[in-house]
Amino acid sequence: MPLAARPLLGSNVCGTVQSRCIASRSRAPRCSRQHRHTQTVQAAKTADGPSVAIVGVTGAVGQEFLRVLKERDFPYSNLKMLASGRSAGKTFHYEGEEHTIEETSESSFKGVDIALFSAGGSISKKLGPIASDAGCTVVDNSSAFRMTEGVPLVIPEVNPEAMEGMRYGQGGIIANPNCSTIIALMAVTPLHRAAKVKRMVISTYQAASGAGQAAMDELELQTSEVLQGKKEITKNIFPFQYAFNLFSHNSPMTENGYNEEEMKMVKETKKIWGDNDVNITATCIRVPIMRAHAESINLEFDRDVSEEEAVELLSKAKGVSMINDRVHNRFPTPLDASHQDDVYVGRVRRDISRSDSHGLDLFVCGDQIKKGAALNAVQIAELLL
Repeated sequence: MPLAARPLLGSNVCGTVQSRCIASRSRAPRCSRQHRHTQTVQAAKTADGPSVAIVGVTGAVGQEFLRVLKERDFPYSNLKMLASGRSAGKTFHYEGEEHTIEETSESSFKGVDIALFSAGGSISKKLGPIASDAGCTVVDNSSAFRMTEGVPLVIPEVNPEAMEGMRYGQGGIIANPNCSTIIALMAVTPLHRAAKVKRMVISTYQAASGAGQAAMDELELQTSEVLQGKKEITKNIFPFQYAFNLFSHNSPMTENGYNEEEMKMVKETKKIWGDNDVNITATCIRVPIMRAHAESINLEFDRDVSEEEAVELLSKAKGVSMINDRVHNRFPTPLDASHQDDVYVGRVRRDISRSDSHGLDLFVCGDQIKKGAALNAVQIAELLL
């Protein structure tokens, strides 16, 4: 089993959760924010908590749901594990109890208060409304409902008011934004609140994790094959060699020449901010790293914003950690962000292509599986309590 997967299925979940900054291995000063020390997290099961279902529990995000629920001591009275028919009947231990995976069906949501969906758009479209009609509040990680009118698209640190009045067990669907959108807006929104962003140019460098566990496995396999000198490289997920290579994001192209991933960032940002006037362009690239996306972001504001003001705002922002050490040339990397809750920001500098001080450049890294997916969804679920 590839080390990158770190699966929970088939084994007991570790009772110790460690939040770490990988950057601390170097001697140069870095993270401005202290991280939690290693701590033992107690079982979150409680008689008066909501009944929770995880749809797609065997996938990379589904497994991360379990870790995040444990790390955050999320209170639940019952936990239902749902997946495809291929996994139905398999058992594993979580929080000291044996759980049996059930096949996801229309009848899976009876008595369920909150369902965390990460089984793909087709499953969400088919079963999300059925779950909602049964009184289950759905938090959906796919793109199925993100742009649907009336469905909140939520990053809890950015726009929690979008789901005001919603509570678990009352039905309804809440959409989790695209991972790249979440990572970008965690960094940019604190600045946008202080000085309106007029234009944003984003280039993403996206890890294998964004394409699921199979892509992570294939990257590891291809890397081994290349290093062994094999002439025929396994290509089951992408049509290109992935190891030691990079390519335009694998989502379908649209008529305007942008791929769907790029257009998601454009459309979702406008909806989350409630601002159709902001101008956004994006270029999304798949790069051969296992986990955590990186993004280069150029911003134009409606007023002067100094580097010092931006650093101060970002240093105070919830869910953001700064690594912005020019003396030691130390800035965020995907390894810093891997398995971390926070989004990491650095390379804060004035846009020297402008004659004014209305522009800034940032470099941002965030864990696609964690804050870009599972953590954000669980934070949404916490707002339902």
